[in-house]
Amino acid sequence: MHYSFTSEQAQFRDVIRRFLGAQSPTVAVRQTMGSARGWEPALWQRLNDDLGLAGIHVPEALGGSGFGHQELGIACEELGRALACVPYLSSAVLATQALRHGATPDEQAALLPRLASGRATATLAWMEGPHWSGCEDIALGARRDGDTWRLDGCKRYVVDGITADHVVVVARDDGRDDDASIGLYLVDGEASGLRRRALASIDETRRLAELDFDGVTAQRLGHPGSGAAALARTLDDAAVALAHELAGAAQALLEASVEYARLRMQFGRPIGSFQAIKHKCANLLLELELAKAAVYFAAAAREAGDADSAALASQAKAQASEAALACAREAIQIHGGIGFTWDQDTHLWFKRATCAAVLLGDAAWHRERFLALTEVAA
Repeated sequence: MHYSFTSEQAQFRDVIRRFLGAQSPTVAVRQTMGSARGWEPALWQRLNDDLGLAGIHVPEALGGSGFGHQELGIACEELGRALACVPYLSSAVLATQALRHGATPDEQAALLPRLASGRATATLAWMEGPHWSGCEDIALGARRDGDTWRLDGCKRYVVDGITADHVVVVARDDGRDDDASIGLYLVDGEASGLRRRALASIDETRRLAELDFDGVTAQRLGHPGSGAAALARTLDDAAVALAHELAGAAQALLEASVEYARLRMQFGRPIGSFQAIKHKCANLLLELELAKAAVYFAAAAREAGDADSAALASQAKAQASEAALACAREAIQIHGGIGFTWDQDTHLWFKRATCAAVLLGDAAWHRERFLALTEVAA
């Protein structure tokens, strides 16, 4: 399988990096993460008007650019490297992929063009407890009310759930407990009976919410019985995308550590000249490169439709999570502790890495899943 980058993909990465460097420096990140919304609409629209990032993996017929998982991964990696406060994971990845996998062609034609253009945002609500082990965790019920559906229950840890224009909700037909009862439902963000509450998180650059549904009117998406499979494919796609983001954050942390080690003087010489610091940086580089190899290979496998792509998605998320956490911890140490002070930017990536490492499943959960999937394949 070919998973190296083409010259066009390298140029695409460079364009995104230069754009974010100019439009989303850490000064802007700090201002945006302290705002009521938590992300900047003007930056979000420029990302889509100038670069078309929200629709990069959406077919051209539906208003997107028609690229694949590797280009989506490049975008996520650079957004993680810049720590850009935009609803990319929630709208462009989770919700968009859920619609691509779970909605009918007519439903996709009605919904995806607005998401691809950035004129509307959406998110996916699937978690109900602190951990995710599969569709058996879903209790939120969907009941038919004439020609419509109504949802009752609660979803937690919904990414950008406070501000999303639309919410794709994973629910279960009332009175059933099998996977065939799982379905995807579209809810308006301002629907009657929907209560949205912000959740506390150490990562202020990405907002999480708890959504309560009390007889909320919803539109059922896709065909009956297809929701569980669509959700599984969506979460695997999202795991690879988030792994790219973690790799980007780890890269930023490593670069900041190396730069500080070059500039910080101790005993009349840069601390980077000391063997202990050299070993730390070398070990981090090795761990990051191994994680990147897993992440890039997983994206190529998703693009090729490889039979092992689900297992590779879990492997990528596990390795990227561990690499980002290692870079975050060592960056604090290399900076002598000032990395976690408010005036220094390193703590922003530390907090992103800490939260993103457990979002969509932590490293331990994904390693267990990888082993289970490879045992089945064997």
